[in-house]
Amino acid sequence: MKKFNSTKEILDFAIKGEQDAIDFYANLYKKAKHEHIKEVYKEYIAEEQSHKSKLQKLKAEGKLNVIESKITDLKISDYLTEQEPNDDMSYTEALIVAMQKEKAAFRLYSDLAELTDDVELKKTFTFLANEEAKHKLKFETEYDDNVLKEN
Repeated sequence: MKKFNSTKEILDFAIKGEQDAIDFYANLYKKAKHEHIKEVYKEYIAEEQSHKSKLQKLKAEGKLNVIESKITDLKISDYLTEQEPNDDMSYTEALIVAMQKEKAAFRLYSDLAELTDDVELKKTFTFLANEEAKHKLKFETEYDDNVLKEN
């Protein structure tokens, strides 16, 4: 795992990760054949851009004001098989890919928070994990509302 020497390095790493997610969804958006799936990717891109903007603001201001909150985990993605992204994904498959990406990002930041004894770094990693948990919850709720309830 990458070793960080400062909060700035952590934020740069996180900002790059968010840009990678934006690029990932933008690529899928360009390749999608169905208009409703394109709209889903467009929403995902907006979510990741919002997250990147928050991180950039945090980096510019130099301090972290964390509001402690508990994010519900529906654990839907825990019971789904891995979904590889492809150019002709269904709405359901697109949601699964999104949940898996957010879950992986949550785990990364949670693990990094556990590895450090530095209070500020721990707070930063916990903040980032919380942001990813919010995104995962959004996609799980969407899956629950639009996939599970239809079946």
